[in-house]
Amino acid sequence: MTGLLAVNDIQCRYGAQVVVNNLSVHINKGTFACLLGPSGCGKTTVLRAIAGFEPITAGEILLRGVTASRPGYTLAPEKRRLGMVFQDYALFPHMTILNNIGFGLRAMTRSAQRETSERLLEIVGMSGMGKRFPHELSGGQQQRVALARALAARPDLILMDEPFSNLDVELRERIGLEVRQILKDAGIAALLVTHDQQEAFVLSDMVGVMHHGGIVQWDTPFNLYHEPANRFVADFIGQGSFLPGTLVSPDTVETEIGKIKGDRAYQWDVGTAVDILLRPDDLVPNPQSNLRARVVARAFKGASILYTLQLDTGSRLLGLFPSHFDYGIGELVGIDVAAQHLISFPRNAA
Repeated sequence: MTGLLAVNDIQCRYGAQVVVNNLSVHINKGTFACLLGPSGCGKTTVLRAIAGFEPITAGEILLRGVTASRPGYTLAPEKRRLGMVFQDYALFPHMTILNNIGFGLRAMTRSAQRETSERLLEIVGMSGMGKRFPHELSGGQQQRVALARALAARPDLILMDEPFSNLDVELRERIGLEVRQILKDAGIAALLVTHDQQEAFVLSDMVGVMHHGGIVQWDTPFNLYHEPANRFVADFIGQGSFLPGTLVSPDTVETEIGKIKGDRAYQWDVGTAVDILLRPDDLVPNPQSNLRARVVARAFKGASILYTLQLDTGSRLLGLFPSHFDYGIGELVGIDVAAQHLISFPRNAA
């Protein structure tokens, strides 16, 4: 199966500097995918290369099975039949909303442009607002207009570069879910670039975690959280604390808080020094437990409270408890470890 988009071992350079290297991504029709990583990891460069704004110096980019980029050849962006949604929306301030959406439909008659633009406004939930100008809209409304304009060319893939970063947190998630549903209903695939892992997890079917110009793991959000491929992904995704230990059997690690058994078997030799990652949800409050830790910090999150807990050894763990377990700073808390998805790395892997 060729797929909609195939990025095969591409390299991108800025002068002598390699910013993307040996990167591959495959996306099928209707998939909502994401490139996630810290600033400077190369994710926007990848998006620009797929769009045709950046040349590649190695590898190949295929769209619908046809070569769009290879070293020495770059198909023009307007011939790639892609939609683009930018961080700053890139709306024309002097044009009405209808004219913004219809800007790329100039091959149609005026009546067809208007009919198509009004239909797209209805799809994004903004019927009757076509005569307004961008400055008369909220940030969320401008984002939906930008999406409508991207949909106007009837693409089967939309590229989105940090499209929700200018919105406040609550609006960002709501608009993001609306955009996802609109694209899913239309059968349109998307590739989102973001540094916000919460956004990536909520919206995406597949996520590629990027580091130093490459993808270190391409997986579902669930697997990235529970089965990180390496120490970087484990550190970058979610929250947690590393605890030193020793492998005493393929699925069991001896630690300062006792033996912890997981659901996977490691191939390292018994006696290997390891670090295990305990997520906040791996700790469960239990007033009757003999394992106790002292609360040194807490962050109230509504339905839950994130506690920083210090063991007698000085090691610190994070615990995410339901908010009716209300402990104060300095209070001793009984805890159990329920780390079914045991995440361990050899200590020299750090």
